[in-house]
Amino acid sequence: MRVFITGASGHVGSALVPELLHNGHQVLGLARSDESAKRLTEWGAEAVRGDLDDLDRLRAAAAAADGVVHLAFRHDAMQAGDLAGAAESDLAALHTIGDALAGTGKPLVSTSGTGMLAGVVQGRVATEDDYDPNGGYRIDAENYVVDLAAKGVRTSVLRLPPITHSRLDHQGFAPSLIAFARQNGFAAYIGDGTNRWSAVHTLDAARLYRLALESAPVGSRLHAIQDEGIEFRTIAEVIGRKLDLPTRSVTVDDASQYLGFLARFAAMDIPTSAARTSELLNWQPTHPDLLSDLAAGFYF
Repeated sequence: MRVFITGASGHVGSALVPELLHNGHQVLGLARSDESAKRLTEWGAEAVRGDLDDLDRLRAAAAAADGVVHLAFRHDAMQAGDLAGAAESDLAALHTIGDALAGTGKPLVSTSGTGMLAGVVQGRVATEDDYDPNGGYRIDAENYVVDLAAKGVRTSVLRLPPITHSRLDHQGFAPSLIAFARQNGFAAYIGDGTNRWSAVHTLDAARLYRLALESAPVGSRLHAIQDEGIEFRTIAEVIGRKLDLPTRSVTVDDASQYLGFLARFAAMDIPTSAARTSELLNWQPTHPDLLSDLAAGFYF
């Protein structure tokens, strides 16, 4: 299969491209810079220069492919506080890709997050059946992709947990929490810190993207989850120990001072299951869990 990937040289993309190539697929990757294009070429993929705002280029690459995996997101805008702008760019790109694939029966695997369920599920473990029909930040994109199945595209949405971790993770939530701890002089959590985050290893997530591309049922929502729920305070305590810093509770009102763009996410409690995904695609995580990777020290 000739696969077009947005975000091909990013965190998850840098694991997915080798995963696809190793399993006999060809890869065409969107690259924002000469450095990213060179990296893709070295891996054995074909690079297309552009970004999410190059809609004509996205349309042409998607139309020429046998399937598409959408990984790219404007994380720079999100980290700068422009959440709406990042989400709008993402949705526009998906509309463009969706139009190019309509009526073809080709697969489109898009990316969402389990954090989007924080306002929908309370007091229990979230599952693949849960979703927000009312829309919202990044939820509109997820719902659009699922609805796109009615237009002759074999769509699936892969929800990533708050932390996708590995040696490939340089700008995700884990390194951001570490950077904030260094800046603050302590590892922060909100309130009593018993809210739970889920996590998955990058290489396990990449394998699930491949499986979804190859065989996910049309319109399916999938969960890339290894750790169903780790208390946020526990994550902060490991970070504190590795940095030889104290761990400290902060209030919701003060969270933005100590956790920056992560403040709106740091208090969410969203333990999440991947039981149905595992059964559907015969997927089981095989790499180290989050606390093991943090303890290993490479993040520090």
